[in-house]
Amino acid sequence: LRDALYQRKSQKPKVSPKRRGEAPMMASWMRLIQSARSVLTTAPPSSNLNLPRFYSKPALYPVKVGIPEFLSGIGGGVETHIAKLETEVGDLSKLLVTRTLRLKKFGIPCKHRKLILKYSHKYRLGLWKPRADAIKV
Repeated sequence: LRDALYQRKSQKPKVSPKRRGEAPMMASWMRLIQSARSVLTTAPPSSNLNLPRFYSKPALYPVKVGIPEFLSGIGGGVETHIAKLETEVGDLSKLLVTRTLRLKKFGIPCKHRKLILKYSHKYRLGLWKPRADAIKV
């Protein structure tokens, strides 16, 4: 009886036919993963992204931006207040920090005040500049 138990323990467990195909499959997956890693690590980082770039034409910006260029770049009828703001405010740097109550004292309507404040904030952050073709010379 002891000999029979000893033989059972020492024998290798039999592998079912389903399990026999897993080892070669796993090895092939590992080879595939390693080859993909080697390709990705050997290629220089700049060559990984050879995607086409779709750019529109670069916007033409004027060299000097003053109050007339700024307001005509905004559009929406704001350019009607160019003369008033040039005499009252003076230069663009002061207009960029002007608040809504001061613009209201100059007699600028609410919609135009909102546009001026919105675009002056974008201009300060560098997110917007008046285009050169927007200026009517």
